[in-house]
Amino acid sequence: MNLSPSLHLQSTDGASAEIHAQGAHLSSWRSASGVEQLFLSTRSAFAPGVAIRGGIPVIFPQFAGEGPLPKHGFARSRLWTLLEQQADRARWSLESSAASLAIWPQAFRCELAIEIGGSQLQVELSVLNTGETPMQFTAALHTYLRVAAIDEVRVLGLQGLRYRDSAQGSAEFVELGEQLAIVGEVDRIYFDAPPQLELIQPSSRLLIGQRGFTDTVVWNPGAEKGAALADLEVDGYRRMLCIEAATVGRPVHLAPGERWAGSQTLRA
Repeated sequence: MNLSPSLHLQSTDGASAEIHAQGAHLSSWRSASGVEQLFLSTRSAFAPGVAIRGGIPVIFPQFAGEGPLPKHGFARSRLWTLLEQQADRARWSLESSAASLAIWPQAFRCELAIEIGGSQLQVELSVLNTGETPMQFTAALHTYLRVAAIDEVRVLGLQGLRYRDSAQGSAEFVELGEQLAIVGEVDRIYFDAPPQLELIQPSSRLLIGQRGFTDTVVWNPGAEKGAALADLEVDGYRRMLCIEAATVGRPVHLAPGERWAGSQTLRA
């Protein structure tokens, strides 16, 4: 199986993106300025059934290890079907199968819509309950943002939010600072997140919007845990920061035939 990008998008203004069929995984997004905005590890395995380290993995139907399924569920390592392709957008689908039903007995249909143009990227995940019983899930767009130097990064918009800190034994705190600096390992779920955050670097800023998702995850493994990740290059942690649109604190409940959607928008 070839895990090279299955699809290349190129808008008329110069923005571009690359997407892999495995996971409907967006691995590259360049705004019209030509600057790459996503981090992709050069050590990623790019092997069948193995999650890609970087880009935007789709997390469904379980976030992290918070349940009986494999970490982050199975959507990021399954083959998706291309439904629609235009120069600046694409739409993919993933449906329940014998393999998924064997570990998660829910009938579903996911769609992932990706659209680029100018300085903006929009990614929307939707889930339809195609079964005859209610379903419950957690989900995220596990976005790896490319940064020049992690110690120079600041995140704005989190002040006053309650968060769970996995790096400190899942203890809960309230964010007191107006700006979040990334020092050491950071692994936090911010609950009831605002519709927009801002990532500030000395030479750039990125607006990060979300709809439908209720929470925001901020993650960087730091030096020690980064070194233990076989698919992350040496000092790779210094060039990435995950800011994820997520729904973790209150799982999504869908009645039969009901649909949910959540999106993340990045504006360079």
